[in-house]
Amino acid sequence: MTHRLPSRRRALRACLLLGAGLVPPLPRAADAGTLKVAVYNELAPFSDKGQGIDADLGAALAARLGLRLALLPFNAGDDLNDDLRNMVWKGHYLGYGPADVMLHVPVDRMLMNANPQVEIFAPYHVETVRLVRSAQAIPAFDGLDALAGKRIGVEKVSIAGMVMLGEQNGRFREQVRIYPTAAEALQQLKDGKLDAVLATRSEIEAALRGDPAFPVEQAPFERLPRAGWAIGMAVRKDRTDLARQLQAALNALREGGELRALFGRYGVAVVQP
Repeated sequence: MTHRLPSRRRALRACLLLGAGLVPPLPRAADAGTLKVAVYNELAPFSDKGQGIDADLGAALAARLGLRLALLPFNAGDDLNDDLRNMVWKGHYLGYGPADVMLHVPVDRMLMNANPQVEIFAPYHVETVRLVRSAQAIPAFDGLDALAGKRIGVEKVSIAGMVMLGEQNGRFREQVRIYPTAAEALQQLKDGKLDAVLATRSEIEAALRGDPAFPVEQAPFERLPRAGWAIGMAVRKDRTDLARQLQAALNALREGGELRALFGRYGVAVVQP
């Protein structure tokens, strides 16, 4: 499976194989009394400017472990392998990172095999791509033919953008409008300047909050993973104790309803892996 996270690099980035490298020593979180949590910049509603679902989840995990949160927001690299190297097992050459744990990592076998230096675990949400339409502009949706001649918004460098532009040999290419973020595309939909938007379900829910004027559809795109993809965490491979502690903390947050409430603050329904 090929992944792509837009720049907000969204949910899944193309995975390129990385060779194993030398791993410098990393202090234990408990030594400093902090949990360093890496979260993406420009990934709303999960993390942007130090706020969002992942930022709050990092704080909740740190609290469960009895540690202070040290949030490390970072800009996405060219692919997920770069992000795992910079934020989990080695650190950026400019001296930023690594963190103790990185959030919003696809729990994907290809990605695991390409990065033997890290442990990817603890899926906490399943993300999917959905089509949201204006009920006024598209009164009924019974398949992709309903999009003929309609204005469709997508985020640049995203899985939604790639799917929409490539569907049926580029059938809809002339109708696609590209925006810097999905949030901007969704605002254009609300303003009546678009007829539909293809984006992740979490982005749609956070922006539209269940507004019945904008029905959400599971559109049958050829190259779209119907079941979506799980997102979880990553730590350095030799930090098995920390991984166990984080998994236990996540389990407690889920069982106590805190994880659901945390997502709900942003209008997003958590989907259990």
